[in-house]
Amino acid sequence: MNYNNETLLEIIDDNGTSCLDYEPSDFYWFIVNGILLNVIGFFGILGNIISMIILSRPQMRSSINYLLIGLARIDTVLIITSILIFGLVGIYPYTGCLFNYFFVVMPHIAPYLFPIATVAQTASVYLTVTVSFDRYIAVCKPLRARSLCTYGRARIYVICIVIFSILYNLPKLWESQIRSDFHEEANMTVYCIRPSEFRNNNVYKSVYINWCYLIFIYLIPFLALAYLNICIYIQVRIANRERARLSRNQKREIGLATMLLCVVIVFFVCNLLPLVINIIEVFHLDIDEVLFGRMIKTSNFLVTVNSSVNFIIYVTFGEKFKRLFLVLYCSNRICGRFNESADGANHDDSFISNGDRQSLRLHRHNNASIRNGSTTIRHNGMSFNGSRRCRSEKDGIGGSGSNRKSPAPCVYYPAKVSTVGYSTQISIPMNEWDGNSTSTTTTTIF
Repeated sequence: MNYNNETLLEIIDDNGTSCLDYEPSDFYWFIVNGILLNVIGFFGILGNIISMIILSRPQMRSSINYLLIGLARIDTVLIITSILIFGLVGIYPYTGCLFNYFFVVMPHIAPYLFPIATVAQTASVYLTVTVSFDRYIAVCKPLRARSLCTYGRARIYVICIVIFSILYNLPKLWESQIRSDFHEEANMTVYCIRPSEFRNNNVYKSVYINWCYLIFIYLIPFLALAYLNICIYIQVRIANRERARLSRNQKREIGLATMLLCVVIVFFVCNLLPLVINIIEVFHLDIDEVLFGRMIKTSNFLVTVNSSVNFIIYVTFGEKFKRLFLVLYCSNRICGRFNESADGANHDDSFISNGDRQSLRLHRHNNASIRNGSTTIRHNGMSFNGSRRCRSEKDGIGGSGSNRKSPAPCVYYPAKVSTVGYSTQISIPMNEWDGNSTSTTTTTIF
């Protein structure tokens, strides 16, 4: 969001001496900020809330999903501040509505919303970079994914990014001040926001507002995203050529990487114009004032769009996300064909452990074999062939089945090796989109 320029909402104006000296709104400002930004922002907030609910489900627990939850939270804050600072303010100058908000409410909340908005913008940018880093490790460095792409580390990443964003934008608290004036037509005192002396300092404006903003908000994140996603794209193309030899879990990793590539592409498109505006300001390039003003309004709108469309990308490319969304928010008739359980797990492809279907079926088969009387279990490099004979109703014990009697009660007879008891662990790998760890089930047999 283009908060670094010489104006804030076209109301913080270095040339304005009176609160009544504000830029008259043209139709373009009203349409882009007053209508489109508010409408898209509203649906963006709704989509981010739904995303947070779905990604917080137990079967979606993973490092990447925790990062996406953090991104959705930050984007929601960014959209709310954008609506309050840009959207609602764009209505009054053209329509005359929201007079009290324009002249009374907004000037009193803007000094606090402004730093919050810049913190949210910074955190959103670096969370997007962290999401790409997580996918880069999972796709390009899979051997290190188990140690780096964990739920605990994802939580640390989010906390560190938020702390950095707050510290970096702390000076914003002293950039504005409230002024008052008397509105003769309304016969009341009105207020406005003006830049403080601290903000008007030439060194501060040149170093912090212009150059630091260009380096830390655009150059470093853009270069990092470009490198990480080029590596991911190359790996995805190689994997697609060898798709027939990929495991089910690897195919899901590639699908998730493709989805997040779309998130990054949208990020680049929506933040390209703000980058151009920042370059214009840093190098003091000459440009028509009317055109430059419309570029600022458009850039603020595009950043709001970027924070609002991730839900659409998740529904379009995330198969499990889409499945859970239909289960939770659509009618049974629409979702019935998915044969979903109440908690969003699919009976045919249950992701309770978020793992590979073949591994889960093997786990069920082993449990069923143990119950039915025979199983083969590998333990500490040795194979145990177990068999069991039990009395049952079918064996003529209190039932109407065969009269054949069981020769012994329920006892396991391991082949060749005798043991009193042992346990075996079945490890089920979890997919990054469906879960980013390994579920281990321990079965003890006596």
